[in-house]
Amino acid sequence: MRKAITMALLLTATVALAKDIKTVIVTTSPQMHCENCEKKIKGNLRFEKGVKKIETDIEKQYVTITYDADKTTPAKLMESFDKFGYKATEVKPEKKEERK
Repeated sequence: MRKAITMALLLTATVALAKDIKTVIVTTSPQMHCENCEKKIKGNLRFEKGVKKIETDIEKQYVTITYDADKTTPAKLMESFDKFGYKATEVKPEKKEERK
């Protein structure tokens, strides 16, 4: 009986500690065109609450942000771009039908 209670408590604690990690993809204005633009974006975003990972792609003009949804939202992340002179717009994923 004691083992069952201990296992139930451990399972509950594990679920309670699980984080809601999400990803948002944005494009910026002005566009990233060089390594310095990437550094500026990454250097400033890393201080935003909840940001876990930042990836940039100059060719596609995308900034992919992995974040803890319990600490921030896509809207707050996009607003943070204003602090360092950029405007961010969320890129919606393409549907399979649209790719054809």
